[in-house]
Order: sequence, then C-alpha cells, then structure tokens
Amino acid sequence: MCDIAAWSALVEASWSLGDRMLYLTSPNFRGDDVTQLQSLLSRLGFDCGRVDGIFGPLLARAISEFQKNAGISIDGICSTDTVAALERLSSQTGEGPGISSLRDTERFRATGDDRKLRRVVVGQFGGLSGVARLISRALRGAHEIVMLVDEPDVAAHVLAANHFHADTYIGLEAHAEPTCTIAFYAVPGFSSAGGELLSNAIADALRAALPSLTVNCVGMRLPILRETRMPAVMCSLGPFDVITQHGPEVAEAVASVLTQQ
Repeated sequence: MCDIAAWSALVEASWSLGDRMLYLTSPNFRGDDVTQLQSLLSRLGFDCGRVDGIFGPLLARAISEFQKNAGISIDGICSTDTVAALERLSSQTGEGPGISSLRDTERFRATGDDRKLRRVVVGQFGGLSGVARLISRALRGAHEIVMLVDEPDVAAHVLAANHFHADTYIGLEAHAEPTCTIAFYAVPGFSSAGGELLSNAIADALRAALPSLTVNCVGMRLPILRETRMPAVMCSLGPFDVITQHGPEVAEAVASVLTQQ
C-alpha cells in the first residue's frame, strides 16, 4: 500500500542535487538531494553532522563554512552557485568515507572505552517482548544504563533514544520469513560505520548461537535508523517460532556483542 510514509519516501528519492534551492527552514527539507549535499561536504572535510538527508542547522553552518572557503557569497543557502563550486571541488576528493563516517566510527569506539557510562536503548516492535527483556536484564547486569521501549510506533522509539542520549540503539521485530536481517543505516555515499560494525558482530553471534539461522546484514534507510542520532541496528528476526523457542540464546548472543563493544 502506498501510505503517507511510502509516498514521502518516494518523493524524497525523486530529488537530485541542484533540482531546488536548499536552506534552513521549518519543517526541514528532506530528500536525496540533501543526502548528496551532506556527502559532498563531508568528503571535503566540512562537518554537517550525520548524513541523514535532513537539512538542519549543522548543514546550514557547513554550507556557510564551505562558501567562505570557496570565496562565494556566504548565506548558508545551497543555490546553483554553491552546487557548481561543490561539484568542481569534489571532483578532486575521490570516494572516501568523509568526516561524518570517521566521526561515527570514533564515537562508537569511544563509548566502549567508558563502560559504566554507556547508554543503550532496546526497542521492541512486537512479538519479542521476552527477548527484549532478557537482553535488557543482561546489559544491566554488565553495568550498562538501559532503557526498554515496547511500542509499535517508530516515533516513540526515536524520541526515547534521542532524549535518553543513547550511545547505541537496538531494535527488535519478529516475522514469519525464514531469515534474519540485521540492518544498519546506509544511503548512497554514506553508511553508519558504527552501525555496520555492530550489525556484523550481532550477525556473527547469532550464527554461532543458532547455526540453523540464515542471517544477513544490509544497509537500509529505515526511519528508525535514520532518525536516531546514535549507531543503530534493526534486527528483523525469523522464523518467529524458532526465534521464540530459542529466545534465551538469541538474547545472550545480542547482549554479548553489546557488552564486548
């Protein structure tokens, strides 16, 4: 069904950098053109925050800094002149990860160095309340500060994780398909390095705990991964009967990764 969320995603994907003027407004501009802009600035070393396709204050400031360095009019607006300067200079940057990816990796590694202060949000969207509670209990036993969110609404998870100032978010949902998908945030030109490291570690732990499971890691632009401000992973686990039957093993595998990071 093409609901509001699906339509919004289609509209955002239709924009390319240069199709429209971009500037700070409320509500924020969203789209693939914003993602392209963030990726280009990041590879040039300008800190625009997370590459999430949302035009926020950090991106406006990064544009002003770029305009100042490029010797063009400084207004924080991405107009045709700014796009032309970006494309000209970006032809010399290569395809590196950019400052956003590097900072994401460093932040993820830094949280592992201060074990007693790390905050983890465990979110459950339906069917895996028992597993979520087992993970939360194990993390609290390892001196993590844990919040459990048991809501079907994505916005509730995003609000809780961001207001809690979480260092890591782990989402859980069950389905009937005979595969497990561990997703991290990724869009063309950017992927969450911390999320990718975490998702691969969880996938390896699940395969070791239950060799019969088929587990895949994939980069996606799910709202829960995009809107949260910390390394986040969404675990879609199936088949449902196998996951619930082996709930303690699944919980132990996920918790062991989080306590070792």
